[in-house]
Amino acid sequence: MSAAKHYLTDPTSAVLSNLNSLTLTNPSLLLDAANKIVYRNPSSILNPHNVSVVCGGGSGHEPGFAGFVGDGLLTACVAGTIFASPGAEQVRTCLQHRLPSESKGVLVVATNYTGDVLNFGMGVEKARALGKKVEMVVVGDDVGVGRERGGKVGRRGLSGTALVVKVVGALAEQGVGLEDCARVGRLVVDNLVSLGASLSRVHVPGRGIEEAREEEKRLGPELIEIGMGIHNEPGCEQVKTDLPGLVKIMLKQMLDQSDKDRSYVKIEKTDETILLINNFGGVSNLELGAITNEVVIQLEKNHGLKPRRIIQGTLFGSLDGPGFIVSVLKLADTKLGAGKSILGLIDAPVNAIGWPRCVTAETWEQNHKPPPLGMMEQEDETEPSNLKLDPSKLRSTLEPALKKLIASEAEVTRYDSVVGDGDCGIGLKRGAEAILKELPSMTSDDAMMAFAKICPTVENNMDGTSGALYAIFLNSLASNLRALDTSSPTPVTAEIWAKALAMSIEGLGRYTPAQPGDRTLMDALVPYVKVLQKTGDPKEAAKAAKVGADKTKGMKASLGRSVYVGGTGFEEVPDPGAYGLSVFLSGIADAL
Repeated sequence: MSAAKHYLTDPTSAVLSNLNSLTLTNPSLLLDAANKIVYRNPSSILNPHNVSVVCGGGSGHEPGFAGFVGDGLLTACVAGTIFASPGAEQVRTCLQHRLPSESKGVLVVATNYTGDVLNFGMGVEKARALGKKVEMVVVGDDVGVGRERGGKVGRRGLSGTALVVKVVGALAEQGVGLEDCARVGRLVVDNLVSLGASLSRVHVPGRGIEEAREEEKRLGPELIEIGMGIHNEPGCEQVKTDLPGLVKIMLKQMLDQSDKDRSYVKIEKTDETILLINNFGGVSNLELGAITNEVVIQLEKNHGLKPRRIIQGTLFGSLDGPGFIVSVLKLADTKLGAGKSILGLIDAPVNAIGWPRCVTAETWEQNHKPPPLGMMEQEDETEPSNLKLDPSKLRSTLEPALKKLIASEAEVTRYDSVVGDGDCGIGLKRGAEAILKELPSMTSDDAMMAFAKICPTVENNMDGTSGALYAIFLNSLASNLRALDTSSPTPVTAEIWAKALAMSIEGLGRYTPAQPGDRTLMDALVPYVKVLQKTGDPKEAAKAAKVGADKTKGMKASLGRSVYVGGTGFEEVPDPGAYGLSVFLSGIADAL
């Protein structure tokens, strides 16, 4: 369910505080709080004769559009309350009093919602009556509402509006006249398609939890709504599918020319395009990146399109909505010359907080190609040594020990669920299973060749703190064994193992301060090595490791996640890392 808890419960205060924050993070901006207008300080405008560009609408779509006020984008933005258009008098005040008086015209951009169109339109007419030269572009880019359902209202305005204001803002910055700015703005709208999808509704600050729950009932927990509007409006359909299936449906609705109800723009394989993946506001960056990746793959595979530019981020949000919008813009000819193409205008620099800091046009156009396979990564070759291990004995020793460790996963996980985050058992199991798969390939009698297999296997299959510690320790063990290499073939004895292990514990101290008594795997490892050094007997050493692990019951952690997880369960369970290691070491002892 969308979050029903907010830091601010008064929506009016939330809007004004947010608008004021823009003047704090961009000192070239001013705020008319009474009229909720964010505008550029006249002293920051180098060319006041240029066309002024104004946009706006209901709040809740941050950073659009107040966050786009700045050089190369908007001259001003008029904001309403959450999801409600500003009033006509606010718009008139902006057009008449918050723009450079020397400006040779004003272009107003509004999204195609009834309130926005009426109130911005009324403000435009009032300004015209007072002698202002004003043009208005209305953006409708949504394909979720088809022609039949949209009727005379037409397409709703979605995140493609951000691309429109970017293009006209760049034109105005370059000194292009009002008529051409308006014409190109409409050209962009005519070549733009967008469609959104969301997992659930958004929650507006100030509304109660029960009201939020009622909104959630409109969409089941397993359904995704396609075509959902940016104000919680219902979409065109609800589906149960995965991400590839969702993207396939969305792109078909956007680009299928056989769908006469939604084929608003004819985009062919030969057309150049720009792709925008817009976050409603509640999708994590990780998921948004995966969404972008899937869209790009399917655009090329199913529709033959390779976008010239790909923009990803939150440009036109919907509060905390767990949704996204895909926008595809066909690059039509502006008829203003090569220096003022739509692509060039998208690339033009801006100085506004809300526009994403994208990579430069030069980087896009360099057409970077990956180097041939093998050029960047050469297989590391392990230098042979004279330290000898019987490979069949190595396999017969490791196999039962690894299987014993795998079998202990549930128990280790249970211990870690009490004192940690529950992933220790899974991590040890994953590492053990990976090494088990490598055992048949360990046929060399060179001990270093075994480590050449084991070390990268652990690194690639065990993550988290335990994975890092094991990887460091095993690599250090390999290094220290090599330091004990001899000039003639020598079997690796218990004495050599003990010496190398002791050196590796010392090396591990460079990366962790853990010592016995801190409730870590060191409580099992250190006793094992000490007894092995003293007796040369792996069985006695394994017993010492088990005793050390058992002693961690009731031991308060000094290091690791257990320190801040807290709780009282540590009195009854051993440290999961120490216990897991003791299981493995006892498995080795049993196999010898």
